[in-house]
Amino acid sequence: MTMDTKPDETLDCIGLYCPEPIFRTRLKLDEMSQGEVLELFADDPAAEEDIKSLIRRTKNKILSITKEKNILRFLIKKI
Repeated sequence: MTMDTKPDETLDCIGLYCPEPIFRTRLKLDEMSQGEVLELFADDPAAEEDIKSLIRRTKNKILSITKEKNILRFLIKKI
């Protein structure tokens, strides 16, 4: 997977703070099919660790995490 990976779904959690990004990410992943990729944007300072923890618990996979200014971009594969 590269930065050119086209996500199947995009979730914008900019301006939302814990627990909202976690809650919305979990709901979105539950709706998605196995093998699909979710692109998530978040600016909550706690989001990086919170999302990593969620993905470990739900047995999905983080393909990449990039940060530009204060915006985190996650690519998450539904396993």
